Amino acid sequence: MLRGTVVTPSGTIDDGVVALADGLIAEVGPASAFPPAGLPAPSDDVYVPGMIDVHCHGGGGHGFPDSDADGARAAAAHHLGRGTTTLLASLVSAAPEKLLERIATLAPLVDDGTVAGLHLEGPFLAQEVCGAQDPRYIIDGDPALLATLLDAGGGRIRSMTLAAETAHYAELARQLSDAGAVVSVGHTAGDYDTVAAALDTPAGPVSITHLFNGMHPMHHRHPGAVGAALKVAGEGRAVAELVGDGIHLASGTVAMVFATVGADHIALISDAMQAAGMPDGQYTLGPLEVTVGAGVARLTTPDGSRGAIAGGTSSVLDVFARAVQHSGVSLADAARAGATTPARLLGLQDRGELAAGLRADVLELTSDLRLQRVIRGGVEV
Repeated sequence: MLRGTVVTPSGTIDDGVVALADGLIAEVGPASAFPPAGLPAPSDDVYVPGMIDVHCHGGGGHGFPDSDADGARAAAAHHLGRGTTTLLASLVSAAPEKLLERIATLAPLVDDGTVAGLHLEGPFLAQEVCGAQDPRYIIDGDPALLATLLDAGGGRIRSMTLAAETAHYAELARQLSDAGAVVSVGHTAGDYDTVAAALDTPAGPVSITHLFNGMHPMHHRHPGAVGAALKVAGEGRAVAELVGDGIHLASGTVAMVFATVGADHIALISDAMQAAGMPDGQYTLGPLEVTVGAGVARLTTPDGSRGAIAGGTSSVLDVFARAVQHSGVSLADAARAGATTPARLLGLQDRGELAAGLRADVLELTSDLRLQRVIRGGVEV
């Protein structure tokens, strides 16, 4: 039994208990509802569901776009040790043969549950807002290539980022929905109408890849992709990813999106790359060189000028804690965005909240939200 402040989607239980049995959550409720015999002493600990990251390129010195299987496992282990109990392995734009090689390398990690699936961030993106994607490998939408990738994935591709304006967008979205994958609109230079229509096109789940990043800023006369995303997500028809690490987004921006869209339509993500949890220095993101200084990853430039932000160096739990402590988001809302909403987006009905019958993915935090214990499937890791 775990006793402390228990965070559920509907709110917090100040003196609550989470009972575990056989890898599942057996019961959740106030301590007063449990027999006193065997009940742990009251504590200041905070219990939240294990975080679910739908957009992560690596960590611990290893990257999913370029590491071998052992390195990819180490990257997943890095994030598990920091509270991410479910993870998608994200790739970046690359040549078709490279993408096929990465799918083959990572497939065993999906099969054994190390990661929950693959996320393809590209190559059908907009060069104009490519960010830390290599423009050499960004191409127009190609349904035949997507069919090849999906066939190679064998159901393991769970999400793909597309620019709203890429060629054959509607057909690509249909292919992904038919394959049970999330259509994620991002790295798009599309205008408001184009992006709004793109978000309305898929028959299956839809998300917005790292809202605000990889798209033009919103202007009051040109709302663009950001305006369309806020409208559609606010209406409950899409999930907005937020990299709320204080680098990609200001704390006030995160607060605004929670107030505007609501936690049921927000997925907190890390967008982490191989430098997550590592010292400052030189790293890579796919084929591109990255320099990390003061914990900020940017593309390395020949003249030493500031390059584009090249992914994150945090975990979803870091983003969760920052949302609470810097953006004024409630514990319940932050937990919904860090776990419950991502689980629903991916169709993972067996996890994502502290509720009886679900997989026992539980994080034990201190009262100031520092990680103390990670439990995945009832096993402490």
